[in-house]
Amino acid sequence: MDSAEKAIQLYTSRSRSYLRFVNAFAYARGLRAYWEKSVHLKSGLAVLDAGCGTGIASMALRQAMVGRGLKPGTIKCFDITPQMLTIFREKVDNEAIEGVEIVQADVLHLDSLPVDWKDFDLIISAAMMEYLPSEQLVDALSGLRSRLSETGRMVLFITRKNWLMKLLITRWWHANYYHKSELFDCFSRAGFSEITFGSFPFPYKHLALWGHVVEAA
Repeated sequence: MDSAEKAIQLYTSRSRSYLRFVNAFAYARGLRAYWEKSVHLKSGLAVLDAGCGTGIASMALRQAMVGRGLKPGTIKCFDITPQMLTIFREKVDNEAIEGVEIVQADVLHLDSLPVDWKDFDLIISAAMMEYLPSEQLVDALSGLRSRLSETGRMVLFITRKNWLMKLLITRWWHANYYHKSELFDCFSRAGFSEITFGSFPFPYKHLALWGHVVEAA
């Protein structure tokens, strides 16, 4: 069974458990708080959410934009797991949210995306890249970078390497985790020249125990 099949199997069987898990740590609120402070937001951004899952990151971004009086542009989202996408689509339909497009795709095979999914102002990816084999992380980042506009930026939320995440993430969710230096190296090898690390604002600084925020262009 390859990594894609393993991820689909894991998140098909644990999609509801995942929602309970992230809600317990106020993950969605932390993402929204991050975007509420971000200098990278403006009205009409063309956004790609890579590995959108149930839409937590996309909705946090959209809510932050609305809260700041910014007009959301189109948010195009993809994930590999049909069950997660079903939950996301139900949310979009139930709340009558406009400007969100959702497809099934694999981050390692971006040629399956619609042909017009390119030239994005912002690409986000939250808690997805951990599930790729570590030796394929650079390829995934490089592929996403090719979808950015000339002035576009990528923001990645990814699990931090520490003892707590070894217990919570690698054993239960079978994911990888990374030191800051490893991520800097991967982004550099993927062709990014501006690489900085952001943080979650108060009162969500506890999320720093979970993960890194990488901002790259």
